[in-house]
Amino acid sequence: MEQSNFVDYVKINCRSGRGGDGVVHFRREKFVPKGGPDGGDGGRGGHIILRGNAQMWTLLPLKYRKHVIAGNGRPGGKQNSSGRQGEDVIIDVPLGTVARDAETGEIDFEITEDGEERILVPGGKGGIGNTHFKSATNQAPRQFKPGKPGQDVWKILELKLLADVGLVGYPNAGKSTLLSALSAAKPKIADYAFTTLQPNLGIVAYHGHRSFVMADIPGIIEGAHEGKGLGIRFLRHIERNSVLLFMVPADSADIMKEYQTLLHEVGSYNRELLHKPRLLGISKADLADPEMKSMLSEQITDLEHLYFSAVTGEGLAALKDKLWDMLNEPAE
Repeated sequence: MEQSNFVDYVKINCRSGRGGDGVVHFRREKFVPKGGPDGGDGGRGGHIILRGNAQMWTLLPLKYRKHVIAGNGRPGGKQNSSGRQGEDVIIDVPLGTVARDAETGEIDFEITEDGEERILVPGGKGGIGNTHFKSATNQAPRQFKPGKPGQDVWKILELKLLADVGLVGYPNAGKSTLLSALSAAKPKIADYAFTTLQPNLGIVAYHGHRSFVMADIPGIIEGAHEGKGLGIRFLRHIERNSVLLFMVPADSADIMKEYQTLLHEVGSYNRELLHKPRLLGISKADLADPEMKSMLSEQITDLEHLYFSAVTGEGLAALKDKLWDMLNEPAE
């Protein structure tokens, strides 16, 4: 996944189409000089529609498309013929795309299935022609209704990555190194904080030609749920992960305190995330000798944990086995 191609947030101006006007028209034929009203209805304005596309993983196509404009409906015609509807605009988006109102922040909906279509901004309703106004006392009505205007609104589209396993940890916990060791993904790796500035996905091969998807989420720091560090911009990606692997390096000053801080940040962002299956992975295990590991394990007896090193390969097979079992455990 190329870093420059990953876009998970866009703000676009959407203008749906105006509805066509109804018309005033009377039937006029050779032997019917004074026919009744036959003015048709206007066509509705074009909708702006989001459609789920399982082959997409980024909102990049919308990054430079700031204005989306649907077609206007056409006016009605004679002989009660309705006007043509305005052309809809269909926007393909990745699964996990959330649409929200830019002004209020209110969520409109989330696209979760391939081929799912939802109207983001509806077009204006078409007006009605004079046919609808005829009555016993008004046989030649000249009333009609114009079409309703379309909407001109700003919308925000946010992407929540869909992955089986999400890596949660402080900057420099070794998440990117683990992803590169278990998959073909090549995230940026360096020895300074916030190397990862965007999520990375990798496919982890398992026994029998099976596999699962792992997501490297940018590092979380204390106060992230309030916007500190990279803030909540990337916490949302955790929402669509089936299993959370909390990563704390073996050389951490206090492993349990760091784990509890991460857990607090995740829970403060969304309490529902605390119900997801989770595992504590102690990374950089090559920095700890057997005596140190035994001492650390005594401090975290009540929490399921594994030691591994993405550099030496220690514990990686056991980690994949455990994650696979967690992904395939029947739901309670």
